Amino acid sequence: MADAIRNAQIDTEEETQMLDSIERWVARELKPIVREYDHADRYPTHVVEQMKELGLFGAIISPEYGGLGLSATTYAKIIMSISSVWMSVTGIINSHLMLALAIQKFGTPQQKTRWLPKLATGEIRGGLALTEPDAGTDLQGIRMVARRDGDHYVINGTKTWITNGAEGSCLAMLVKTDPDAKPRYNGMSLFITPKMQGFKVGRKLPKLGYKSIDTAELIFEDYRVPADHLIGGVEGRGFFQTTGGLELGRINVASRGVGIAEGALKLATEYAQIRKTFGKPICEHQAIALKIGEMATRARAARLLTLDAARAFDSGERCDMEAGMAKYFASEAALENSIEGMRIHGANGYSREYDIERLYRDAPLTCIGEGTNEMQRIIISKQHIKRNPAL
Repeated sequence: MADAIRNAQIDTEEETQMLDSIERWVARELKPIVREYDHADRYPTHVVEQMKELGLFGAIISPEYGGLGLSATTYAKIIMSISSVWMSVTGIINSHLMLALAIQKFGTPQQKTRWLPKLATGEIRGGLALTEPDAGTDLQGIRMVARRDGDHYVINGTKTWITNGAEGSCLAMLVKTDPDAKPRYNGMSLFITPKMQGFKVGRKLPKLGYKSIDTAELIFEDYRVPADHLIGGVEGRGFFQTTGGLELGRINVASRGVGIAEGALKLATEYAQIRKTFGKPICEHQAIALKIGEMATRARAARLLTLDAARAFDSGERCDMEAGMAKYFASEAALENSIEGMRIHGANGYSREYDIERLYRDAPLTCIGEGTNEMQRIIISKQHIKRNPAL
């Protein structure tokens, strides 16, 4: 028992040191440039290099392969910290780690040895390619097909809304290896797809928010990928390999929501103490005090729900309900707090000279990404009923 307590204290100290280091980096490197880069929609190449040095591209990759081996709980706290200032750059990390997680969790020993060390350092950077023009939430509706041809698969089709699709060099891509399979998910497979002949980046998609990060359309024309790039080495397992990683993806999006909610609260709290009307700071007016009280409670609840989901993930439990709750509530908290923060800023909140407008533009993505909030509520309901059957 004493050893367990001592080890827990060491882990807590290491986590505290890491989070302090991340917060200093955010304040020193990100905060001074975020407004300029966001408004110009400029890709932050030097920030990516800094994230490599911090080890963030290997955050959840096992130390056996050169990663940091962080728990989902620590990883979530890091994402919260960064997102409170600049949510977009966390997408560069998250999409990359979804690729790494797919290989680490389901890959063959050879695939892990070959790919994970380079993913951990950021030498290879990538993402997860699921969405197609006619298939988003309904993953089983994808049309991209991979047909076996000797020692290769030939892939044709289009993916869209792919983070790191343009700037990255490799993707975990979901395709149909048996388009006629019944049920449909039995015909889906997940491949490691590096950029090479037949892989073309189409247009970069313009967005309301979530700037300074590439979100691209990808076109595959007779793209030949070696058969040993099939994750796990067996066809038909792609749907479950993908959904098995979405729990962490939803925890990540929930963490982004927490960051935005807390960032908006911080900006509103500071502004409400500086801005004066009728001879006193506006935080002393009851209407503003009510808003801040609700924002603070909302942000706190979102954080606790997200950490609860992260701890469930760390324990190895099935946590699609917890992750869905966290993603749903935290993203709605981000949206509400950003709107209320803007209203507390008054006309200045509508100005590009204040940071609250960026949080307002970034927040809606969290309600859509990694499964819409409408879908989250359905998942939560189904899991809740399954766990609480009538007697």
